[in-house]
Order: sequence, then structure tokens, then C-alpha cells
Amino acid sequence: MAARETPASGRELKFRALMAELRRGILDGTWPPGSKLPTERALATETGLSVTTVRRAYEDLVALGLVERRQGAGTFSAHRPERDRADRRIVGVLVPDTAFYYPRVLQGIERELAAVGARLVLACSHYDPAEEDAAVERLLSAGVHGLLLVPSLHTATDPGRRAEELLALPVPAVLVERRLAAHGPGDPTEHVCTDHEGGAYDAVRHLRALGHERLGLVARTDAPTTAPIESGFARALADLGLPAAPAHERDVMARWDPDRADRALAALRSAGVTAALCFGDREAALMLGAARRAGLRVPEDLALISYDNEFADVAEIPLTAVSPPKYQLGRLAAQILLRRLAEGDAAPLHQVQLRPRLVVRASCGGRSTGEPQKSKR
Repeated sequence: MAARETPASGRELKFRALMAELRRGILDGTWPPGSKLPTERALATETGLSVTTVRRAYEDLVALGLVERRQGAGTFSAHRPERDRADRRIVGVLVPDTAFYYPRVLQGIERELAAVGARLVLACSHYDPAEEDAAVERLLSAGVHGLLLVPSLHTATDPGRRAEELLALPVPAVLVERRLAAHGPGDPTEHVCTDHEGGAYDAVRHLRALGHERLGLVARTDAPTTAPIESGFARALADLGLPAAPAHERDVMARWDPDRADRALAALRSAGVTAALCFGDREAALMLGAARRAGLRVPEDLALISYDNEFADVAEIPLTAVSPPKYQLGRLAAQILLRRLAEGDAAPLHQVQLRPRLVVRASCGGRSTGEPQKSKR
């Protein structure tokens, strides 16, 4: 995959297109195992590419184990193990983390793929752009038919160009929890995302229904979720006729510690805030500790709602939480990719947002049954 700083040349794009066509032909049975592929010169004449470009493509296919050279005979589609020749799809999945947030997404993907006999190949980028590129190449080398990707669009210098790179991959790709929000209707990606803006909106509406009028926001800033949460929070305040956030405490995740939480709590109290939305569960738990140290009662003196619901239920005071539909998101993303693989360009472009649920617990002073409260719009 091309480095982000250097756009792919026209020659490189033609090479990628040729590789994609050859790979598809081999994997979909156009050239069954053992069948002979066109000679380099014949393929160069047919495609209008140079013999050098065709030779490079064949050499890369040899390295991938998809074709084999037979001296004096030509280039042939390689015989692959029976498990790789089975008529089941192979789906590559790239996530940035396998410890938090994405395990439930992966469970949803696995369930949907298992139902149709498809196989999952997993890779993790650890939020490292270079490792992300390498992981995508490994997945392609594994012969995947399609990709479910959680790319680092929020840290890319040019998110639009990065999306174009992903769309140019030789197999279909569906983005998960990522989209080009700033592009509006110009976003060309197929994606399934959580409506984080709507989730924050519902949290504010719930706190207002409990009688709170001065609301604060506590957030970590180094996450792709932050911008829509802040937008939904501000929109809800405006729609409900509430004053703009009198206290908006923001910092990178690494700086959120007990001391930072104490300072954030002091700012909230100084502004007269009686309730706050915290992104995410860790920051909300830190705010619980800060409140305890300050002698404040939750929810009587300060109501809290967390965003993520990863471990909100096991906090010192169980946290009301906005709960993204992670499992359902994974299932739907897999369904969309499978449809794309089955129907190709005949399938409509899916750009889907799923609204989170609000799970009400003790920290906000509302219902404390732990049962999800259905969001309303």
C-alpha cells in the first residue's frame, strides 16, 4: 500500500488494478488451480500495460502463492490446500484494539460469518498507521475476499485520500465505526457506525428530564468519538434551551488521572454544574473518585452519565451509561460485506448509523433497574 505522504503514481495504480483483476480471477475460479494464465506478452497486449508491469504482477502472485512458474511451459494458477479451495468466503477484519470496545464487535462479526460458513482472519493495528498498512497487506496476502476495517482516519493527515486508498484495494471494504463525517454527502465509503452524536443527545435529554439545567462535559480528546459526542451534547443543550456548557473539561486520555479528575470536578462545581456526561467509563470512574474525595454525593450533589458502557456497571456507584450497539454493529457490517461480495456493484451503497441505548443505573438518580431505557427522538 502506498505511503500516506506520497500519492500513488499512474503506473502504480495501473499495476494495482492488474493485480486486483488477476487475484480475483484466481480466487473466484476464472483460472482454476492448474490452469494456464496468459503469457506476459499476451497479457501486456491485452491490457495495454508494459511487459515489465505484467512480469512484476506475476512475480508478486508467485510470492503470494497464488501462481507458479513452470520453466518452458508458462504461468499456472497454483494448487491450494483443500480448505482454501472450499466455496466459503474469507473475510479479513482489522481492528485497532482487541481488549476494549471491539471484542463485542468481533463477536457480532463472527456470528454472522459463521452462519454462512465464512472464515474470519483477524489483524490488529494497535492504532499505529504503519502497522495498519502492514496488516492490510497481510490480510490481502491471506487471500481474503473482502475486508471489514477500522482505519485510523481521525489521525490521517488527509482522511479523504486515506479513504481513497482503502477504496482502491483489490477487494471490497466496509468501514466499521469510521466514516468521512466532514465530507457530508461526498463521503464515498461504505460504512456502519454508531450514532455517537445521537447518544450524547439522549444523555443530555435524560438529565434535563431529571431536572438538571447546568450540565458539564468531561471528555478525552484523542479519540474519533470525541467530536460527535461534543457536537451532540452542544446540539441537545441548544434544542432544550439550556445554557451552553458552563464547564467543558477536555484532555488526552493519558492525562486523565485522579489529580486531573479533582481539577475537573472543581471546575464543574465552580460553574454550578449539577450533572455531567463523561467520555468514557474510565473518566467517569475517576470523577466518581474525585466526588468522594470532595465529600460530594453521587447522584444527589452531582449526577453522572458515562459514555461507552464497557465497565460502567461495576463502578463504585453503578454508572448510567450510553451504550453503543457494538454486537449489532458487527453483525450488520458483516451482512453488508457479504451482500457486497454476492451482488457486487448491483448492491446499494450502505452508509448506516445505529443509535446507542441509554442504560440507566444509580449514578444519575433516575431508574436504577439496570434495564435499558429506549431512546426517543
